[in-house]
Amino acid sequence: MRITLNILKWFSYMLLLGVAGAAAVAFSILLYLTPQLPDIEQLKDVQLQTPLRIFTQDNKLIAEFGEKRRTPVTYEQIPSAFIQAILAAEDTSFYSHSGIDIKGLARAFVQLAQTGHIQSGGSTITMQVARNYLLTLDQTFTRKFKEILISLQMEQILSKQEIMELYVNKIYLGNRAYGIDAAAEVYYAKELHELSLAQLAMIAGLPKAPSRYNPIANPRRALLRRNWIIQRMYDLQMIDFSTYDQAVREPISAKYHGLKPEVEAPYVAEMIRAQVGAQLGEEALYTAGYRVYTTIDSKAQEAANSALVNGLLAYDKRHGWRKDQVINVPQVLASTQIEASATVQSVEGELDLGLGQGLGASEGASIGENISNWLKVLRETPSYGRLTPAIVTLAEGQNLQVVLESGDYVDVPWDTITWAKPYHNPYWAGPSLKATSDILKRGDLIYVEKTESGFALSQLPAIQGAFVSMSPENGRMLALVGGFNFYQNKFNRAYQGGRQAGSIFKPFVYTAALENGFTAASIINDAPVVFDDKELESTWRPSNSSGKFYGPTRLRHALYKSRNLVSIRILRAIGVKDAIQFASRFGFNPEQLPKDLSLALGSATLSPFEMASAYAVIANGGFKVEPYFIERIENSAGELLFEATPPVVCRSCDPSVTEVVTDDKVRPVAQRVADERSIYIMHTMLKDVITQGTGQHAKSLGRGDVAGKTGTTNDQKDAWFSGFNQDVVATAWVGFDQPETIAEYGSKAALPIWTDFMSVVLAGKPERSMAQPSGIVTVRIDPETGNRARPGQQNAIFEVFKVENVPQELQSESIEPSSERELIQGGPSAPVQEDVPAAEALF
Repeated sequence: MRITLNILKWFSYMLLLGVAGAAAVAFSILLYLTPQLPDIEQLKDVQLQTPLRIFTQDNKLIAEFGEKRRTPVTYEQIPSAFIQAILAAEDTSFYSHSGIDIKGLARAFVQLAQTGHIQSGGSTITMQVARNYLLTLDQTFTRKFKEILISLQMEQILSKQEIMELYVNKIYLGNRAYGIDAAAEVYYAKELHELSLAQLAMIAGLPKAPSRYNPIANPRRALLRRNWIIQRMYDLQMIDFSTYDQAVREPISAKYHGLKPEVEAPYVAEMIRAQVGAQLGEEALYTAGYRVYTTIDSKAQEAANSALVNGLLAYDKRHGWRKDQVINVPQVLASTQIEASATVQSVEGELDLGLGQGLGASEGASIGENISNWLKVLRETPSYGRLTPAIVTLAEGQNLQVVLESGDYVDVPWDTITWAKPYHNPYWAGPSLKATSDILKRGDLIYVEKTESGFALSQLPAIQGAFVSMSPENGRMLALVGGFNFYQNKFNRAYQGGRQAGSIFKPFVYTAALENGFTAASIINDAPVVFDDKELESTWRPSNSSGKFYGPTRLRHALYKSRNLVSIRILRAIGVKDAIQFASRFGFNPEQLPKDLSLALGSATLSPFEMASAYAVIANGGFKVEPYFIERIENSAGELLFEATPPVVCRSCDPSVTEVVTDDKVRPVAQRVADERSIYIMHTMLKDVITQGTGQHAKSLGRGDVAGKTGTTNDQKDAWFSGFNQDVVATAWVGFDQPETIAEYGSKAALPIWTDFMSVVLAGKPERSMAQPSGIVTVRIDPETGNRARPGQQNAIFEVFKVENVPQELQSESIEPSSERELIQGGPSAPVQEDVPAAEALF
């Protein structure tokens, strides 16, 4: 008995020493680690890393930039079923414990002692929040102690609701999704509140191992994990048997859903990303949760997208089928050959179509044929908008059948194929097709276009284009498209590119003339320009596009018929230097304008954005507005970081007024840079371009308030149209990236794009034209001389004049010019400038 008592006493001493030793060790660790712990208070103001998001002016998403897709939610927005699922999966006693799970920790420490690392974790939700926000992810003894200490502190400072909110917003759930709201979008393309219990349980299974239990990469494991969580919910009496049974029977519906913008404007998004980075810094650009609200109008942007794509596809079809774009794909590669009787499937075994599944009505498809390599190639070939890749399975007579990436066989109607005459050059396509085999054969990789009634034969255009639209009242950009497809080629031709402007530059030369004493009735001789220097004459012989010369021509008629020789004579009369100085008022950089007579024909290299900006000044009556595309920028808390304050047009303001209140905000007043009477006369002249001149395609709009100008450069390398009404200005450009002839004028290649756009954005809107300013009178004139008509003259027409420029004399005999200086009648009396260098290009 004495021995037994001594042994017990000895064990008691040892136990006390052990406890004291353990306490001493724990205290030492506490003293050592406490100074290293982060400030828990920072969790109250934690800034989650959220991406840059860009929106239209009407709050539709354009784009998102950032590695982490995340949309933070509040505790009240978390579905109760998800909270139950995450508790069942991760931490059943979350709402009752003080931050740690003693049993789980003991298990974790045993594993750490035995293996050197922790296998089963033992972490509560609170500990996971501590690790995700404040610690590294290293599985070490020291980090585990820090986790425990931080978790105990967190439970003292934060409520359970706050901890749960931090958890669901921070956790990584695979496929760039951080937080449950992002996961709902990535896996199901739904709002969080729209998910079923099974889908919520699937997401709740991801925090443990986002890759292993990913429903896309590992659907079998994900299903087992999901059903285990649902079983746990049932065992914990969170759900009844009926709910449990329905949930476990629900099939996996998760698919990867990339970001789906509500408005397709990738060229705009890239412009915004670059500007915001320069303005606010690149460091936090993709993580600070900036929200950029642009000036883009979603309806206008969609109209611009459609108009440009339609215009480029139409041009491409007008010029025939480019055979060299087609490659022939082997049906089966030798290394992957499968018996022909095998079920159609992909090489990876991911697609099992089954016998006959997906076959169209055509009998050309071979049931059960092996098209493994075709499907592989189709999966690797990008789609561009509504153009999708397809491989020809049958091309006989007027029949064309193709297979799509989905494995579906579809028939392409003959009437959507007949356009595909063989391309020879921009001016000539071959004879009409007699059979699809004239251009295609089995195995050809092509593009088809999705239409309302099915699929049509198409091809990826070689031609490119750009489109810009803005408000002339304040320079607010409404729409911008920088090319056929951003993902095909990211170069922004609307904003970054510069091409020769052609005749759309002429209105600025003509407006300068109106500012310098010319009238719309001034007579200019449309005849070859005669240079005193014969060598100079041989260097540059400008002509009209028709190759003809039309003699004495009124200024108005010369503009709407786009007469080149008249434009040159006008520029010579007013002087190149003065014309450049005047053009700079419209926003053109004078350093970019050629200092020779070719300026009259639009030899300046300018972007569609610059042209639309300049036309906005004409459209609004002569006020210089600054084009802009960012309305405001907010941080993740909704605080305003930047707001645009663009100059706005104020027609009723006194010239001395510098600010005006619009929409309850003080804005600077746009400066007047041109006489409103000159601009008004130019409006009437540009309307004649639509009603009588090169822009008559726009008459289809059925409106009397639209005006504009076509433009075509030397050898038809660039096609333009720029036009407006009082509310909208827009510019369209069409051409090849490497300049070569497109064999079409602006009236055919670019104007239909502008017209299609305007038909949408102006639909249902009242006509709005510039009001006639004071100091303008209308007079009957003789159309041949520009002088006042005789009383009762039968062929007299009306013309508008500034009061000081009204022709006073009655009709007189036409003056036959005897020298270069007499080729202009009814213009200013200043001598024609002769000291102008010749242009370097032939126009």
